[in-house]
Amino acid sequence: MAKRRSFFIGVAAGFLLALGLLVLVVSLNSWHLGNGLKVTALIKSRALEPLKASQLVDGAMKGMVEELKDPYSAYLEPQDYQTLQTHMKGTYGGLGIYVGIPKDTKKLTVMAPIKGTPAAKAGIKSGDEIWEIDGKSTTEMDIDTAVSLMKGESGSEVTLGVKRPNQENLWQVKLVREIIEIPSVEGKVLEKYPQIAYVNISMFSDVTAKELKETVEKLKNENKCRGLILDLRNNPGGALDAAVAAGGFFVPKGKPVVWIVDRYNTESYPSEGNLIGLPLVVLINKGSASASEILAGAIKDVKAGTLVGETSFGKGIVQSVFGLDDGAALKITTAKYLTTNKNDIHKKGIVPDVKVALPEGTDPTVIYSGNPEEDVQLKKAVEILQSKMGK
Repeated sequence: MAKRRSFFIGVAAGFLLALGLLVLVVSLNSWHLGNGLKVTALIKSRALEPLKASQLVDGAMKGMVEELKDPYSAYLEPQDYQTLQTHMKGTYGGLGIYVGIPKDTKKLTVMAPIKGTPAAKAGIKSGDEIWEIDGKSTTEMDIDTAVSLMKGESGSEVTLGVKRPNQENLWQVKLVREIIEIPSVEGKVLEKYPQIAYVNISMFSDVTAKELKETVEKLKNENKCRGLILDLRNNPGGALDAAVAAGGFFVPKGKPVVWIVDRYNTESYPSEGNLIGLPLVVLINKGSASASEILAGAIKDVKAGTLVGETSFGKGIVQSVFGLDDGAALKITTAKYLTTNKNDIHKKGIVPDVKVALPEGTDPTVIYSGNPEEDVQLKKAVEILQSKMGK
């Protein structure tokens, strides 16, 4: 009797083991892990030039991120992650250009050169498309890879293949990298309009809100300015917290500057209500993206100012960076944002209250001149602000 019981127990155990193995095989196949293991084995045993296991794993991780079909997500090699961290600190060795990938062209495009940098001095302008970086095609290249290729040690060289609108051939321009001081906020009084403060935010960094407050207060106290033009044109964005802090100068206390929506929650980021309290006009264009759209959208929704210019870029999503072993990192889109009134502007952009386009053929650098006689968008902003100021 005991032998028979042992026999049945053994059969049952064997059956359960076989069932477990079957479930494991089915699970592996349903996740395509079985094929993954086979491909790994075949590459290791049959490929003419086999790769190391670490290279195969890195390639698999890059492939997983690429399957997201998201140009803002990327697996960052240790060197690329270090470059990203350096960039966020405010200085880096590079060329001095902001780039993006517009949804209409899907080409790596210069959104804005930084004044006084190698790119600006070489004549690179907003709207130029970068087709090659040191001979490597930028087609299908994500933004982070392109940016990392253009950055490097100060004094080193890089050659860009640039395509100008309406030009057939690539322009090969050799540039020498320099330490780039990334500006955040610049302000001045318009020469012919001494009561108007003109403030440009070129990007949103950790110090932007502090610089914005100090710049506007200085112009108010020293020049008795009665109105403010805030220029967000060609501002590619930056830190979410910086945009929220800046929004606190224009959005009433307690009202959301932005809503962040992830897979699990919807969270509001309310204003602290430290209002600047000046009549306001905001300039935007198709180069205004991400954090600059958060600020512009909040101002439009609460009617704190008038938006003038062209429809913005339309990047209404948020990326998070997760550090991995060996200094690598994963940057993926983890949330989207909605404006104060819960408008989703992703791939749509923010439509200005008053549409004004630069005339065809206008040199894009007029945006940085601060001269209303050359810059029709700024001229319209001045006219609207004067009416708000009662002049």
